Amino acid sequence: MEMKRINAAGLKAAGYDERDRKLVVETATGTFEYSNISPEVYRRLMSSPTPGSYYREAIEEEFTPRRLK
Repeated sequence: MEMKRINAAGLKAAGYDERDRKLVVETATGTFEYSNISPEVYRRLMSSPTPGSYYREAIEEEFTPRRLK
């Protein structure tokens, strides 16, 4: 999975596997994997003017992560 850098407070990078619908997010506190993420959610995260806020509101609060690191 290709990780793309994110320039946002608390976020470092994100990667998405469209086939498996898995999102991996690298934060200041660790790396987390989210399942059943639609391509639209990933697109919105990467194009958001405030990706940190979008991540907290639309992903972190809505989906249960699995900690990778």
